[in-house]
Amino acid sequence: MKKIPLTMANGKPVDDNQNSLTAGSRGPVLMQDVYLQEKLAHFDREEIPERIVHAKGAGAHGTFTVTNDITQYTKAAIFSEVGKQTRTFTRFSTVGGERGSADTARDPRGFATKFYTEEGNWDLVGNNTPVFFIRDPLKFPDFIHTQKRLPDSNLKSHNMMWDFWSKSPESLHQITTLFSNRGTPDGYRHMNGYSSHTYSFINAYNERFWVKFHLKTLQGIKNLSADEATRLAGVNPDYATEDLFVAIEKGHFPQWKMYVQIMPELEANEYAINPFDVTKVWPHGDYPLIEVGILELNKNPTNYFSEVEQAAFSPSNKVPGIGLSPDKMLQGRLFSYPDTQRYRLGVNYNFLPINRPDVEVNNGYRNGAMRFDDNGGNSPNYEPSHYNVPTESPELHEPPLHIDGDADRYAYDSDANSDFVQAGNLYRLLSENEQKDLIANIVGSLQHAEPMIQELQIAHFKKADLAYGTAIEEGIKNA
Repeated sequence: MKKIPLTMANGKPVDDNQNSLTAGSRGPVLMQDVYLQEKLAHFDREEIPERIVHAKGAGAHGTFTVTNDITQYTKAAIFSEVGKQTRTFTRFSTVGGERGSADTARDPRGFATKFYTEEGNWDLVGNNTPVFFIRDPLKFPDFIHTQKRLPDSNLKSHNMMWDFWSKSPESLHQITTLFSNRGTPDGYRHMNGYSSHTYSFINAYNERFWVKFHLKTLQGIKNLSADEATRLAGVNPDYATEDLFVAIEKGHFPQWKMYVQIMPELEANEYAINPFDVTKVWPHGDYPLIEVGILELNKNPTNYFSEVEQAAFSPSNKVPGIGLSPDKMLQGRLFSYPDTQRYRLGVNYNFLPINRPDVEVNNGYRNGAMRFDDNGGNSPNYEPSHYNVPTESPELHEPPLHIDGDADRYAYDSDANSDFVQAGNLYRLLSENEQKDLIANIVGSLQHAEPMIQELQIAHFKKADLAYGTAIEEGIKNA
């Protein structure tokens, strides 16, 4: 078979389509990775006008109340005192489907909250799963393409999904989660939320800590069986949307308790698991959950389009005391999310009421489509200046992040078998009935893939747990 070289838009052959360009194996993604930028920028503009991912969703206003003192870890004003309340807006969503798709589809659920803090907006953008399918943003457009429709029939393809996953064994942990009953939660009120990514806290002494966020539902976790999810898709495809709206309308305000896992900065260098790999969790025995506060949703939107559809979230929206990490997927989303919003809603999307911070904005930006205020009047929009213009705040400078390494396209520095360990652990944590449901759900999808793809994927399952893979293998033989 003649090799067909993969190229950039200018025809340049691509040397590595699996790993982003980083400063050392654990360093952040570099701006000079023009291939990553081109790939993400093109992906962001593939469809109009709905979101490429997280297209269908529901949302509500609410409050976040601090219940425990974590100021030893972060100087963020939102956490400054127990009892403090902050206005919020939360959007839930399915990931891969279109705006008209069913709420009960087997799919991760987006869980994004905008906190309107006194220091600006902080967006906690995550999912209902603590891990993700891939760990390098260079692979993100390819992954999402496998969840979309075939160009000829416009139908979705099991073969396309499993083809990609079988060649991306780091996806096994998330696959195990997705095809368990957690892949079809019973509405949005009965599921957890996770940052998935590793972020950082900066405290008053300018010390850095790595952090993962968890939002645990206080309504109790409830999931749907595959049969019930399929039934509801036909009876009421807006099941989760209706459930959330009606509950709030009746005064049954859903709540989630926020927790964090904290890792001292230098421990990341020695920890057995790469703490920036979004396909892995931090075991709670090593880094226990620390309570932070309560998120309550208590007000429905009055206009879906202006509030839910125009809500724009990005992990780049952060405040002093909350920072980033060298998590490659997070770094890719720092570009992709706001770039998508500029394309979808326009360059002035942060001026829309649902996105506008509660604090004064002085950024010097002018013009652009849909600029509907005074556009900065006649004030100078540059700095430095002899005049009274907005200036920088050097006291908010974060501590330097130590980077040591040559710029190259690195795979994650993990043991070759580490992609299978946590997937196997998760399988063994499930009850016997949950294991049977998981296997049946996987068989129902994987049986439609080509035999060579089935063979490779089953080998991955067996590496995670021999009984897990063998049961799937037998299920496909008998399908």
